[in-house]
Amino acid sequence: MTVALILADKGREVFTMRPETSVSDVVDILASKKIGAVVITDASDVVCGIVSERDIVREVSLRGASVLDQPVTQCMTRKVVSCSEEDTIDAVMGIMTRNRFRHLPVTANGRLAGIVSIGDVVKRKIEQAVRDAEELRNYIAG
Repeated sequence: MTVALILADKGREVFTMRPETSVSDVVDILASKKIGAVVITDASDVVCGIVSERDIVREVSLRGASVLDQPVTQCMTRKVVSCSEEDTIDAVMGIMTRNRFRHLPVTANGRLAGIVSIGDVVKRKIEQAVRDAEELRNYIAG
């Protein structure tokens, strides 16, 4: 299974914000949309960062609540790792595990095409395992 199939099922909506957005405004979006990360894009919609709940909690812990008034550039990850629609679930799981993050932007032709979370990937991996087990049962019974 590929990332393209995940996006076809879940959709391609990605919440993005600009680098000058305050951390507080990012927190509001994360809470109101019940999401774990926001992709930061420039005026040309090119990905320039990603910020997750973990990033914000870490910064508040280190610098205090005043970080909420700062631009999101203060706590976003600037070196964004992404995947392509052609990547497999196993490849994406490997990227997420090695880098210890739960959200992976999907890019196509240098542009943001979607985002996958570890929950999306695990859900599809379990569905695949259930299908494989059923096929094996059918093969043995047949």
